[in-house]
Amino acid sequence: MSFLRSLIAPLAFLFGSLLLGLLFERQLLKQVSKLTQRTPWLLDDIFLNALQRVSLLWFVLAGVGLAINSISFSPGVALILEKITLMIFLGSATFLVADVFVECLRLYTQRNEGMFPLTTLFEFLIKIVIFSLGTLIILQSIGIAITPLLTALGVGGVSLGLALQATLSNLMSGINIITSGKIQPGDYLQLNTGEEGYVVDIDLRHTVLQEITQSYMIIPNTKILGSSLRNYSLRKKEIVLSIRVMVRYETDLELLETLTREVAEEISRSHDLFESASLYYHNFDYWNIVLNVYLKVREATQFEHLQVKHDFIKKLKKRYQEEGISMSIPLPWFSGGDYHKDSFEDEQFH
Repeated sequence: MSFLRSLIAPLAFLFGSLLLGLLFERQLLKQVSKLTQRTPWLLDDIFLNALQRVSLLWFVLAGVGLAINSISFSPGVALILEKITLMIFLGSATFLVADVFVECLRLYTQRNEGMFPLTTLFEFLIKIVIFSLGTLIILQSIGIAITPLLTALGVGGVSLGLALQATLSNLMSGINIITSGKIQPGDYLQLNTGEEGYVVDIDLRHTVLQEITQSYMIIPNTKILGSSLRNYSLRKKEIVLSIRVMVRYETDLELLETLTREVAEEISRSHDLFESASLYYHNFDYWNIVLNVYLKVREATQFEHLQVKHDFIKKLKKRYQEEGISMSIPLPWFSGGDYHKDSFEDEQFH
């Protein structure tokens, strides 16, 4: 009977702390969250969201600590239980600090375009640093000397680096890509091997590109860093489309230029993202005259430049037919194979 009586106080502490934790999480934090949503600041929302994930655990840990003190354990057992409780508390606090720091940094980078983007790789490195510091604090708090551990980790790190050489190579390449500032999420890239798309993310080993088909290309960071590529979004989020038009020699070039500019102006009125057009005659080919049309497009969403090019080519072909302008079909066996059999050739560049 005396044993059961001795359990009343610990159980009361445990259930009481659990009840207080539920009230704090579901009532008090909920009301405070409604108040913070009315403010223009987002930092308080970030902290409250992170606190909600650990508040109940902290109340329970407080109840466990009181329960341990209310039971007459031997000094050794009580010390072990206190250290375990302290480890759990410091571990959860480390996760709280990591989440708050990462979310604050994400908010800051979104508001400041000149900052490094918070990619998966960058987020991983930040959390590794915070978790490493938290682990050292936990070990020091429970009385474990960290100096021999750091020495062992240094020796083991060399062996691990040799075993994971390829992974570390991609990791360092990803860090170089991010810190260089030349490639960021949202940029439109075209590699010299033909792959192209929007950068979705840069993680530990790969750079992820999204194609117009909504499929994703997973490219190793070392390939991105070691290959030549075009970044159409560097400095300015605009793409210049180059469309090559080939017409017969008897074509009236003044009329050709006038019609092309009229079509470009018509496209600019129907597309707010279309900025300007430039026309330049390229050269005299064997059987035709080559005109290059450059369309400058500032995109609001991904792949909008393709819709501009689609509408421009379709309207230009229709207008030429209405005015009796014939576009030539180059023959590769006469022109040396410089052109394809389509009279429209295009490329895009920044």
